[in-house]
Amino acid sequence: MRVMSTNQGKQVAKKKKKRFSLTSKRAMMGYAFVSPYIVGLVTFFMVPIIQSFIFSLNRFEVIQDGYILIPNGFEYYHRALFVHPDFTRNLVESIIDMVANVPLIIIFSFFAANLLNQKFKGRAAARAIFFLPVILMSGVMRTVDSGDLLQSSLGLTQTDSGQGSIQAIELARVLFQTRLDPRFIDYIISAVNRIYDIVSASGVQILVFLAGLQSIPPSLFEASNIEGATGWENFWKITFPMVSPLILVNTVYTVIDTLTNSSNSVMELIQNIAFSQNNYGFSAAMSWIYFISVMVVVLIITGIISRSVFYQE
Repeated sequence: MRVMSTNQGKQVAKKKKKRFSLTSKRAMMGYAFVSPYIVGLVTFFMVPIIQSFIFSLNRFEVIQDGYILIPNGFEYYHRALFVHPDFTRNLVESIIDMVANVPLIIIFSFFAANLLNQKFKGRAAARAIFFLPVILMSGVMRTVDSGDLLQSSLGLTQTDSGQGSIQAIELARVLFQTRLDPRFIDYIISAVNRIYDIVSASGVQILVFLAGLQSIPPSLFEASNIEGATGWENFWKITFPMVSPLILVNTVYTVIDTLTNSSNSVMELIQNIAFSQNNYGFSAAMSWIYFISVMVVVLIITGIISRSVFYQE
């Protein structure tokens, strides 16, 4: 009996060893797939970000053999927050613009994705057209768009701009007749005036929402329709809850994309101080302040929206 129990113990040990080895192989395979990201994170992100923090605590001076760092503590941080005339003001304005733009981008993206999810002729071409601004706003086209070249190539003149102003006035006149809050009317008019920027910043979000809409099981809508639910009820009871996790993802992406845009006033100020004035320590301090501010904004928005997110179990 003891021999049998010993043999059984060995067999159990071998089975556990085989299970452990299989788990180890899977873990090693996972690390192998993740290793390019880990190497890139350490090499191209962690090392520069640590170096920038060191620069922010030192005065950077170029010498014949390279450069030297002269410690000055948190002087640059104090100077950025309380001495520099533009940094704090640009930081507040950037956050305010983000708060105004992000809801418009998310609403437009969600609306466009719902339209593109419908079945109609030319749906593939329509999806490509909606994603086209993402391609146009990358690389050289972003530089072209930032100047007057794109407007001149499209034949836009000051007369066209004046015509747009007249249309905005007419829109405001119609909205004022509805007796809405003037602040809400101003928000709508500003959104209409910035429709090109909103569409240009909505390409990725539309794709994410479209993928989420297509992943909703059709059986949910079939069962709902059998019960007599309307399209409005299907939207609020099925579509919106199922897509709510993607609303959080797109909101975080849009916040970061808006605050790190090259046309952002804070980003322009940091680049100007670093590369035009060659003051790398001061620009690094501004970058860290801006990074912390963006992280705080993202954490606040994530905490607020995550309370209403529905996760299917």
